[in-house]
Formats: sequence, structure tokens, C-alpha cells
Amino acid sequence: MDAIRLNFSPESLIALNVVLALVMFGVALDMKLADFKEITAAPRAVLIALVAQFFLLPATAWAVGMLTHARPSIALGLILVASCPGGNISNFLTHFARGNTALSVTLTACSTVGAIFLTPFNTAFWGGLNPATSALLRDFAISPLGVLGTITILLAIPAALGMTVASRFPDFAVRARRPARVFAITAFATFVVIALAANWSYFVTYARRVMAYVLILNALGLAVGYGAAWLGRLPEVDRRAVSVEVGIQNSGLGLVLVFNFFAGLGGMAIVAAWWGIWHVIAGLSLAGWWHRRPPQLATELT
Repeated sequence: MDAIRLNFSPESLIALNVVLALVMFGVALDMKLADFKEITAAPRAVLIALVAQFFLLPATAWAVGMLTHARPSIALGLILVASCPGGNISNFLTHFARGNTALSVTLTACSTVGAIFLTPFNTAFWGGLNPATSALLRDFAISPLGVLGTITILLAIPAALGMTVASRFPDFAVRARRPARVFAITAFATFVVIALAANWSYFVTYARRVMAYVLILNALGLAVGYGAAWLGRLPEVDRRAVSVEVGIQNSGLGLVLVFNFFAGLGGMAIVAAWWGIWHVIAGLSLAGWWHRRPPQLATELT
């Protein structure tokens, strides 16, 4: 398995990023600048989420690899993906789940900046604690300029444009929200289909070996995020945002790191690639369930 090389091209990530920027614009049609001011005034939710994101999740990934005696490349792939920042799709999923979208956008931006230092550190630290994965470790770095560009292009500009349009043309914003949601779901579903088709033979042969690991870690990530927010006594809308942010990782970055610094090691690449597919499926399913369950009702029941 480690000898295979997935069909991966940077162009596919560029196409996905264009879609994500458009989706962020649609999400921002339902946001206001005041939403971010509330987060700045009370940053506790951000701190809780970042602890769950960059400490609890990588620790969980390490534990999963150790307890299941996973193949070294699979175990290290889990740690690497868990050490990546939140994926940009989390903003749409939080919005669809009726969570705190402004908090989700803030967390994605903060975790993406933090990844410059914490993704290499967590990968090396937790990977080094497992004797089976320590031999596979490689030094790597994430470009600060690349991170700045990602935040600007995928978050800041689309969010600012969306909120500006919503403020100046509220009637258009109301009419555009549903089509934007349909576009997002359709685009992500199409991306999953294309990604599967491009590597179908590999997934049929090898993906079943990593499916259980990815499913378990993704479910634990969503649970860890929600649990940390619950223990921190955050409101339900914030719990949903933190849960999605911790459970939805930037697996695209993980793939880039695997190909650039780990020679495309098959086990690691399949983990990152399958995570990118599975977290869309799991995230949409959870968000759809939450969408039918208003936060006010959930708060009353808990």
C-alpha cells in the first residue's frame, strides 16, 4: 500500500478553493459584522476550540493509532491530518447546522495561522511518541505567505463581499440564500464523486484498510469538539461550531504535505484523501440532522 501513488494534482485543489470562496460568499450573506464583535468581546469559545483542535484531537489520533496497532503510515497519516487546521467547508457546515457561523470563520482563520507552527510541531511530537511512526517522520514547514493568501482569498474577501452585499441589498441576500445552499451541497457532492473516480481502483483495493480508522477518528473529533464546548458551558450554537471545526480538517493541506515532504507515502496519502471525502459525507449528515433541530430546542433538552 505504501508504494502506491494517488492521482493528485494541485489544480484540483485550486478548483476546490474557487468553490469554497463562492460558498463562503453565500454563507456571508447571512452574517453581520456585529457577530464578530461579540466573539472579540468574549473569546472564551475561541480558546476552548483551539485547545480541542490542536491538543485534544492530535492526542486522540495518536491514541487511535497506538490502541489499534495501525500500520505506521496509517497511524502517522491520522496524526498529520489531525494536526491540520480546520477545513474551510466547516463554515458552510456550521451555517447549515444553525451554529455560530461567525465563530466558525474566526476559528478557521485562527487555526490556519496557528498551523504554521502547530501542525509541524504536533506531527513531530505525537508521531515521535509512537515507535512505529517515529522512523517515518520528516521535517517540514508551512509557508506563512501561503497561509496569509489562503485566509485572504478563501475567508476575508468572500466574507467581506457577502456581508457588504447583504447590507446593501437585503432583498437579494434573502433570495440568494437557498440557491447558495443548493450550490454548496451540489458542489461538494460533485467533488466527492470526482475524487473517488480519479482514484477508484486504489480506493476499491486499499481504502477499506483506512475507512474504519478515518471514521473512528472523525467521529471522535466531532465528539471531542462538542464535548469540550459543553464542558466549557458554551451555548448550543457555539457547541455546534466547535464540534464541526474540530471534526472537519483541512485534508487538502494534509495531502500537499504528504506529497511535498513524505514522498507521497501511500498509507498517509490514502488517509488524507479518504478523510477529505468522508468528512464531507459525515459533516453534511450531521449538519443536516442539526438543521432540523433548532439550537433553542437542543438547549432546552440539555
